[in-house]
Amino acid sequence: MAMVPTSQEDSLVGHLGPDVLGPDWDLAEAVRRLRAAPEQQVGVAILDQRNLAGIGNLYKVESLFLSGVNPWARVADVPDLPGLVERARTLMLANRDRPEQSTTGDTRRGQDHWVAGRKGRPCRRCRTTILLGDQGPDLQERVTWWCPRCQATPVPVDPRARTGQAGTEPRRARY
Repeated sequence: MAMVPTSQEDSLVGHLGPDVLGPDWDLAEAVRRLRAAPEQQVGVAILDQRNLAGIGNLYKVESLFLSGVNPWARVADVPDLPGLVERARTLMLANRDRPEQSTTGDTRRGQDHWVAGRKGRPCRRCRTTILLGDQGPDLQERVTWWCPRCQATPVPVDPRARTGQAGTEPRRARY
């Protein structure tokens, strides 16, 4: 741990993107940083704290689902990137003052999320089976729940992506 004067805190956290819940939130800067790497998978990009600080895995998968965006789509292929980021922020703001996290509006156990933690269960919208994949660089993978119908993409994803679809199963069994 390093203790520095407030005037020097940028030396520790200056590389971080705009804080999603901060008083100085800057959507345009977050989107600019995301678009700086157009080939990166959007699910990886929005977890990168250098682009925007604060979005965790739960809000990643839920905001991607609610926006109809495939987690393995390239940043360049996301039709409304500002809308996606704002949706994640809205979900986080709605949950910041309570211990339970709900993205559906229903805080009852098992009813609180659209896709997170729901591998093998039917999608709440279309009844297609929710899949679970691994996303991110080796040794830094994050589990990614998603609906292959609601989050279909017209653009092919990287064939090496571990989406949970047949032939792309995660390397380790989880959840």
